Amino acid sequence: MNPQGERWTAEQVLALAPDATSRTAGGRLAAAGQWSGAGAHGQAVWGLCSGSGSKPYQTVVDLNGPGYRCSCPSRKFPCKHALGLLLLWASGEGGVPGGGEPPEWAEQWLGDRRERAEKLAASARDGGPGRGGGTGDGAGRGEKGESGGTADPEAARRRAERRAQRIAAGATELERRLADLLRDGLASADRAGYGAWDETAARMVDAQAPGLEARVRELAAIPSSGPGWPARLLEECALVHLLNQGFLHLDRLPEKLAATTRTRVGLTTPVSELLATGEPIRDRWLVLGRQDGTDGRLTTRRIWLRGERTHRMALLLSFSAPGQSPELALPTGLVLDADLTYYPAARPLRAAIGTRHEELPHASSSSAPSAPEGCDVDTALAAYGAALGEDPWLDGWPVVLAHVVPVPGDGGWQLADERSGSALPVDPRCAGRTDLWQLMAISGGGPVTVFGECGHRGFSPLTAWDPIPVSLLDTAAQGGIR
Repeated sequence: MNPQGERWTAEQVLALAPDATSRTAGGRLAAAGQWSGAGAHGQAVWGLCSGSGSKPYQTVVDLNGPGYRCSCPSRKFPCKHALGLLLLWASGEGGVPGGGEPPEWAEQWLGDRRERAEKLAASARDGGPGRGGGTGDGAGRGEKGESGGTADPEAARRRAERRAQRIAAGATELERRLADLLRDGLASADRAGYGAWDETAARMVDAQAPGLEARVRELAAIPSSGPGWPARLLEECALVHLLNQGFLHLDRLPEKLAATTRTRVGLTTPVSELLATGEPIRDRWLVLGRQDGTDGRLTTRRIWLRGERTHRMALLLSFSAPGQSPELALPTGLVLDADLTYYPAARPLRAAIGTRHEELPHASSSSAPSAPEGCDVDTALAAYGAALGEDPWLDGWPVVLAHVVPVPGDGGWQLADERSGSALPVDPRCAGRTDLWQLMAISGGGPVTVFGECGHRGFSPLTAWDPIPVSLLDTAAQGGIR
């Protein structure tokens, strides 16, 4: 449990906000005069917030998740009242005293939430239907379109076969489109416009292959991406061709590479099936960073963790409709004692949360290190190279860099290793992000520890430690980088 006194920081609370407006509004509500009956005990924080109506809003937060409930009409998750309550709680005992028991309205929701979590855990252990994944309100959320189980395995098998046939047909059609492009010459791609690519992307949607659709839309954007685009287009065409051929010849691939190929085209294992059949790994998992991104139809939240004992990286995904915040909201710096189950892959990274054990202090508390152990630039590049060798479609691999100094320059930013003298370029897509200057301010010209993704374009920083974790990417305001 979360011992009283080990409270979150304001930075960690604000990292949960769905947008900049909510952060501002929550900050205004982080005043004791706005609240009555506020309290905290174990994993629960609750309070009554005065509003425009005659009755105050009932707000309760379960820190194990976290999960939120508020009687206000807001559709944001968490709402400004939950943020304000957490900010007030983070400020110390003067705002939200510890001890005592939750009021009946809060205890009822907390009890229902615990009961749902216990049922989900039992379902996952027994292999029955249900969803896992550790989302913010006690009920797991799978990837869009996932099924939580079926009463007819034979019918599920037939549906899976039909979908595989549709994807194979889509991959075959995409191969013809690539052949036409190469026959006509890449130089003609910038004159064709988006129309032809939009039609091809729509065909991939019909084929139920979201991974192929995303690749097609990336191909469409390359001709307008600046100097050197023909080379980038050829590289991406080669990767799409490799993915098509991999899926069309799955029976010839090693099992783990075949699993990676299925995932890349958009076929994923339902969370309930994964938790029921996969091998859980228990560890103390440190939340390294978070990033939100949207394609206009779906908001995707990525949360990276690293095991204290296993040193394994893990990626949690959560999804929501546009304008809503994904429910999975683990603040950077949190330490979870939990079971993670990895999705099958040649280089496993994505995982789902199974059983959660006791909640542990944040990395900012006195009982936890101020920054995780990091590696040098050469080791980071070697880690990405090893991962790329097993997953050729990998854009980046999560790493923690230690003792690096951010260096701006006319040719772009770099992270220079003060020990070896090696330097890693920052991904050019980060060039417009003001948080690079925030990283410079944190470092003060000296070495810092930075978490991010190391890829073929360079390093994309997400979190720095000074001495507590500082989220560099303002995901709610800037939308993230794909």
